Amino acid sequence: MCAPLCRAAVARHFSRRAFLSTAAAATAAACLPSRIQAEEPRTVSFSKIVDLTHRLSTEFPTFTGQPQFNIADKNMGPRPKGYHAYTWTLAEHTGTHMDAPLHFGGKYSADQLPITDLYGPLAVIDIRAKARSDADARLTPDDIRSWEKKHGPLPIGGIVAMFTGWEEYVTSDKFRNADAKGVMHFPGFHEETPDFLLKERQIKGICVDTLSLDYGPTTDFPVHCRWLSAGHWGMECVARLGSLPPTGATLIAAGPMIAGSSGGPSRVLALI
Repeated sequence: MCAPLCRAAVARHFSRRAFLSTAAAATAAACLPSRIQAEEPRTVSFSKIVDLTHRLSTEFPTFTGQPQFNIADKNMGPRPKGYHAYTWTLAEHTGTHMDAPLHFGGKYSADQLPITDLYGPLAVIDIRAKARSDADARLTPDDIRSWEKKHGPLPIGGIVAMFTGWEEYVTSDKFRNADAKGVMHFPGFHEETPDFLLKERQIKGICVDTLSLDYGPTTDFPVHCRWLSAGHWGMECVARLGSLPPTGATLIAAGPMIAGSSGGPSRVLALI
C-alpha cells in the first residue's frame, strides 16, 4: 500500500511538531520487540502448514488501481532449450506484502528486522459480521477484548490478524471497492487499536486480508503511522485466514531481505 496520498499523509504526520510530540511514546514502544525477543524460545509442534500468500500476477488488485507488477522474458541471447529467466518490475507494496517500519516513519527497513520478530503465536480476530454490513468496518480494542473473553489474553509476542472475509473479492473490483469519487471502502484496523496493542499488549505484528492496515476511506493513515513508526511490521493482502482457528496457529512472516526496502512481497505461512 502506497501512493502520493499516503506519502503526503506521512509528511503531515511526521512534521517536526508532530514528531517531537510523539517521539517519547514511539521510542518507548520501539523497545517492545527487544523485550519480546528476551523471552524463552517456544517449542512449536504442528501437523499442517497453511500458505497465507496470494498468488501474485499482473492482474492482482492494487491500492493505486494501476498495475504494479510486470514479468517479462527478455531476449538475452542464445540459451539452451527449455531455459527461462524472467525480469520482474514491481512496486514494493504489491500482492501479499510486508509493511516494514521504514514505510511510515520507522527506523528499520525490512531486511533489518530480527528474524525473531517475524514469527509468533497467531490470534485470528473474526469481524466478518461487521464487514458484511459495513464495508468501512474497523477492528477496535473492544473487538480484541471480546475475542479475549472467549479465547484468553492475546499471547505475549504474538501476531494479530484481522479476518474480514474480504479475500473473496480479490478477483473483482470490490476488493478496492471504489465509489464514484474514487474513495475506496474496505475494512481495516481502527485508529485506536495500535495504541491499545502498544500500551496494553505485547504484539509483534498485525495482518489484514484487505489492501491496507487502515480502512479504505482514510486520508491520514493513522494505523500505519502509529504502528510502523513504533518499530513494528504489518502484512497486507493475507490469504486463507478462514482456514485457521482463532488461536493455536503459529505465523511465519517471511518478509523480503532486500537492503533498504520499506517492505515487499512476502511468503506468509501458518503452522497448525
